[in-house]
Amino acid sequence: MYASSLLSAIGNTPLVKLPFKSPATILAKLEYLNPGGSMKDRSALYMVEQAEKRGDLKPGGTIIDASSGNHGIALAMIGAAKGYRVVISVSQKCSKEKYQTLLAYGAEVLVCPPTDFIEHPDSYHSQAKALLAKTPNSFMPNQYFNIENAHGHYHLLGTEIWKQTEGKITHFFAGTGTGGTVSGAGRYLKEQNPDVKVYGIDAATSFHATNGNPKPYKIEGLGIDFDSDVIDYSVINELINITDPEALDMLKVLAHQYGFLVGPTTGAVAAAVQKKLSEFKEGDLVVAIFGDSGRAYLSKNFYSEPVDQITLSPRIIDQSNQTL
Repeated sequence: MYASSLLSAIGNTPLVKLPFKSPATILAKLEYLNPGGSMKDRSALYMVEQAEKRGDLKPGGTIIDASSGNHGIALAMIGAAKGYRVVISVSQKCSKEKYQTLLAYGAEVLVCPPTDFIEHPDSYHSQAKALLAKTPNSFMPNQYFNIENAHGHYHLLGTEIWKQTEGKITHFFAGTGTGGTVSGAGRYLKEQNPDVKVYGIDAATSFHATNGNPKPYKIEGLGIDFDSDVIDYSVINELINITDPEALDMLKVLAHQYGFLVGPTTGAVAAAVQKKLSEFKEGDLVVAIFGDSGRAYLSKNFYSEPVDQITLSPRIIDQSNQTL
């Protein structure tokens, strides 16, 4: 059995039990095993295919969008597979690995200075819109404000989780950047069973968490930093605010103790799950979205000390030591 194309291989990612101490069954949805390396493959493909159906994206066209990295990478992969030119604007906050991955797929990248607000003319979102306006035959999925972002996760992720858990899911945890994942998949799950509890994980210093007074934070792809129709607050039972230290400390626990090498947004999601452990009971089935891999952030030294500061231990250097 094989996939008929690269893009048809998106989805069907595994659920894996997390060994957190709890009477509940806690499962990680390994979205970093999608072809493009993140859950954004789903929503990006859905938005592109909807645009094709409407005629908004035509053969030989250009896909332009702003991204913290993963959405752009998904578009770059899709563009390569479908024959579109792809231009992605990113903030300087974007990891070196994500930047290099965009280039590896053949995308063009516009790096923009970090700004406090998405409406700032220098923001990577504003720069993408400006480029769209002067590029013929171009389309912008506009993940931050396009409700089809959430629709993609409704149809492609929510349905999959419901099927994989045989309808037994009781709690759903997902990071909130655009809000598409938690809103789309969360809405589908609640339509099947209104008792499913949906948790959105926000950065503790985001626009929303600080009531409009955001402060910088290190976690890429997390944080409600503007008002948008993509996020549906009526679906979310609770927003859990997670600090940089909480998320980044959890990254080391997941990698060093459990073998999950994941990105900082997943660290935030896992930290939120851990905060709720005392509320879970026997028979509960918890699903947490593990959105991307830690391999996209190694240059940021979240998982260990910088390579140039590492010194080899005598046990490794001494080749005559048979206790290696």
